[in-house]
Amino acid sequence: MTPAEADKLLSDNFAPWVLELGLTVVELDDRRAVLRLPWSTRLAREGGGISGQALMAAADTATVIAVSAARGGFVPMTTVQQSTSFQRAVMDADVLVEAVLGKLGRRMAFADITMTAEGSKEIAARASTVYALLG
Repeated sequence: MTPAEADKLLSDNFAPWVLELGLTVVELDDRRAVLRLPWSTRLAREGGGISGQALMAAADTATVIAVSAARGGFVPMTTVQQSTSFQRAVMDADVLVEAVLGKLGRRMAFADITMTAEGSKEIAARASTVYALLG
């Protein structure tokens, strides 16, 4: 799957409010997806940092893209668990959201996600997700 195909998968399968985040696929392989979450005042909370809700939605979405790339296309799936730890605010910068599959089974997928401000090596947030594959 190419980043352009993954962007189409995103636009075809996600709710309008998720699409309003402006996520784009930057890199993709058979176990990993990197998405860009553009900084926006609409996503910022008081003080100017991107809200945790936007970061969690981006992590969740990146996992779906990584699983879809690994499976060769979109399959119905649902989030079973997501845990997120916020380590630093992201101010006036896009966020790179990297989802790496730890295990991909027939019915379950597990991923670890790191979120960093573009241009920084310091992690802004980490997440782990578990998905049930429905199809």
